[in-house]
Amino acid sequence: MKVFRGLPNDRARAPCALTIGNFDGVHRGHQALLAQVRGAADRLGLDAAVMTFEPHPREYFAHKLGDPSKAPARVANLRDKLEDLDQAGIDRVIVEHFNEQFAAMSPQDFVQRVLVDGLHVKWLMVGDDFCFGARRAGNIAMLTEAGREHGFEVHTLGAVMHGDGRISSSAVRAALAGGDFCATSRLLGHPYAMSGHVIHGAKLGRTLGFPTLNLRVTHRPALSGIFVVQVHGLAEHPLPAVASLGVRPTVEDAGRTLLEVHVFDYAGQCYGKLVRVEFLAKLRDEEKYADLALLTAAIDNDALQARAFFDRRNGALNATDRI
Repeated sequence: MKVFRGLPNDRARAPCALTIGNFDGVHRGHQALLAQVRGAADRLGLDAAVMTFEPHPREYFAHKLGDPSKAPARVANLRDKLEDLDQAGIDRVIVEHFNEQFAAMSPQDFVQRVLVDGLHVKWLMVGDDFCFGARRAGNIAMLTEAGREHGFEVHTLGAVMHGDGRISSSAVRAALAGGDFCATSRLLGHPYAMSGHVIHGAKLGRTLGFPTLNLRVTHRPALSGIFVVQVHGLAEHPLPAVASLGVRPTVEDAGRTLLEVHVFDYAGQCYGKLVRVEFLAKLRDEEKYADLALLTAAIDNDALQARAFFDRRNGALNATDRI
């Protein structure tokens, strides 16, 4: 899969079947849409392409208005989004920088400069509530008329449902915020995980008896707290661990979000490695403690609970194997 920051140059602008969206989490609704794009591309001999945005448009406007709290929490970082799009069979992803210039583009300019001249779109699918251009002035009817004028097909996909509920990024965020990883997995079609390269931290966990591998989190995540997790990428099989995702209020006041993972009984070198942290259960919310002794006691209890979780799970698996 090829990834472009902004519109490709002339040599890379092969005609394409395209879809447009934020694709936060690439949930089962997104996957249904991407399958349609892949099918149309195969049928028409086109590249299957996705245009997505960085930052999220609502995040851009929240910062512009001076209230970052109004920005939506994110299900996934850009790396994980791109990995999911690759898994869906997409050939080309355009990561468009959403800025003041892009936000001010009229619907007509978006069609001409982006869809026609920039991407050579021949087939386009969007959600049935899709709007585009400055102040979201462009709608499906306008897009369909533009397709007739410029020679590209326009298709829409309605909501994909799970039971009585619509599968959406908002639904995934709500499930994550509630620590419901079973519901999250049903909406995504796979277990929830975050990936990243292991970075050097302050080494405080090591002095407390709980060395951690640290992953930088550059967005506001849709979940926070203390979790039972397992780590992929350090061994042939996932390793059991306990993790903290949040701003570490006891030891830091800067508000920097960090994912800290204590892998049980592991002493290998991991700095710089790309790992994937799969979330299994939430233990509790993040708390601020009066001193490091209370923090250490809390971490010790979290580790005991996480080990007990894996003991119960392994016992259940062994019992199943004996049946």
